[in-house]
Amino acid sequence: QVDSGATGASPAWQNVGVDYTFTASGQLNPAVNAVTLTNVTVDGVALGDIRMVHSTAGITQYSDANGSVQVNMMQQNGYAAGSLQSVAVNDKGRIAGTYTNGRTIDLAEITLANFSGANLMGYPTTITGVPTSSTLQPLQLPTSTPIAANATTSITAEFNVDARAVVWDSPVPPIPLTTYGTSVTTYDSQGTPIEQPMYMRKTANDTWEVFTDPTDATTAAATVAATLTFNVNGGLLASVPTLPTLNITSPNPAIGTFSPTIDVSGTTQFATVFAVSELVQDGYAPGDFVALKINDNGIVTATYSNGQSQAAGQVALADFRNVQGLRPSAGGTWVETVSSGQPVLGSPGVGKFGALRAGALEESNIDLTSELVNMMTAQRTYQANAQTIKTQDQVLSTLTNLR
Repeated sequence: QVDSGATGASPAWQNVGVDYTFTASGQLNPAVNAVTLTNVTVDGVALGDIRMVHSTAGITQYSDANGSVQVNMMQQNGYAAGSLQSVAVNDKGRIAGTYTNGRTIDLAEITLANFSGANLMGYPTTITGVPTSSTLQPLQLPTSTPIAANATTSITAEFNVDARAVVWDSPVPPIPLTTYGTSVTTYDSQGTPIEQPMYMRKTANDTWEVFTDPTDATTAAATVAATLTFNVNGGLLASVPTLPTLNITSPNPAIGTFSPTIDVSGTTQFATVFAVSELVQDGYAPGDFVALKINDNGIVTATYSNGQSQAAGQVALADFRNVQGLRPSAGGTWVETVSSGQPVLGSPGVGKFGALRAGALEESNIDLTSELVNMMTAQRTYQANAQTIKTQDQVLSTLTNLR
């Protein structure tokens, strides 16, 4: 018998020689791994078979559609469960979480697991999400802080210079060297941001120079990074050198000067005002872990405060030759058997494996309305048969009593 309102030490389910109770978290104690029913008869109706239905059902989304995951619960052996109370960087420069049970835990060592402690298994990947091994391993939260900085190595600049402009030194006084210019934030190897200016001046018809120091004509000539020539249609005809570089000096003398390349292949010369359409670079500062996302393809991605995202592994899926042969276990899990066959592992969205839905829960695949209708139909059929037997019994009794 089951009492859904029973808690604590009050027996919620009584079996032969065993009393089952519900824990504070709602789990049955001791856990029931499997239930076997044999020769069960209820009011003369024998139980024929119990079948597991593994078909898919509806999905209820409990987190945002992007699959963001929050770590808000922590339990360790020997301690009560505790909710995440605060997060801070410890004296070792690592993220540490303080929980309501008084424990402080290095979050860089958290392994993804369910409430029962079973690890979420997957494949290791590069930071771009490319699997590096087909060997399963527990997936860990990539919460180490911070991720290293990345120095700027390339810059892409797309801009339009005004075809109506005159050669910069033809008028008196000359056109200011700062008339056409922009700047981009670059980073040295330690992640220090450095604002790097770039200026343009027209030196001849359809010819422009890109330089970095507009102090005067001498410094401009000394810091020319590229000479751009345009065709009659306004497109870039040539760049000398083909792939220019900018010499950027770090404020840290130990780092000194570094020279990222600059791609100006998208530059144009049309009779319209000077405008920059794109200016991007590949460097970034150090970043702290801020969020975790699990994509439909199973890639676990960490997002950092510097805007960067890095993959930390891929969730693995398993399929079986005969899912009806799986044996139910505690916590809604299933165990392989000889009947089910060995698991066939794969990645979400590959082959016959479906995609993942992070932050969602699959609903019951049983149609309660249909099952209730079937039950009532079976009950009416049983009642009709019982009534037939009763009528036959009455007729037989009447015939027997005739003398």
